[in-house]
Amino acid sequence: MRMTLPDYEGAKAYALGRLERELAAALTYHSLAHTRDEVLPAAEALAADAGVSGEALMLLRTAAVFHDIGFVTQREGHEAAGVSIAQAVLPGFGYRPGQMAVVGDMVMATRLPQSPRTVLESILADADLDLLGREAYWTRHLDLRAEWAAFGLWMTDLEWYQNQLSFLRGHTYFSLFARQRRDPRKQDNIRRLEAKIAECDDGGGHQPRLR
Repeated sequence: MRMTLPDYEGAKAYALGRLERELAAALTYHSLAHTRDEVLPAAEALAADAGVSGEALMLLRTAAVFHDIGFVTQREGHEAAGVSIAQAVLPGFGYRPGQMAVVGDMVMATRLPQSPRTVLESILADADLDLLGREAYWTRHLDLRAEWAAFGLWMTDLEWYQNQLSFLRGHTYFSLFARQRRDPRKQDNIRRLEAKIAECDDGGGHQPRLR
């Protein structure tokens, strides 16, 4: 007997709808656009390169649209909160327990520090931080800085650039496609951050301003 596939489109509409309606305006980085326009397309591109298709691709897409839904209830521990939301609603879209477990493990694999254990978990982890290896990083890091500031995490220019440099230096892409396509730009972004720090060390790094 052929098993009916879950209603991925319905689950996607549910997740993106809640992100659009319920995310705090101060979440300028962890926004609807981050999930819909960054993580989901990046996950699909990585999946295509890795030959992921069928049910596995559907579960990856599901995890991508649910990976930050926990932010509608809390910032700290949002991954676990997101898994709880997914487990509560996905049965209504026809997902089976085993499928939900795979989705939940992928969502938890995006938690920092990332420690994916499977191909699908590695793909979603890389998709979540795809921007580190793109030119768009230089726009989006300002959104993250503004988000942190809105929740009380103010930094001077020097502190911010040092924080970002440490993060990029410590980050590793897990999938071959991400290493090949994103690492070169990430290394360039690291050099540019080093230059920003040098500028701050010349006397401009003590004011908590965004630029």
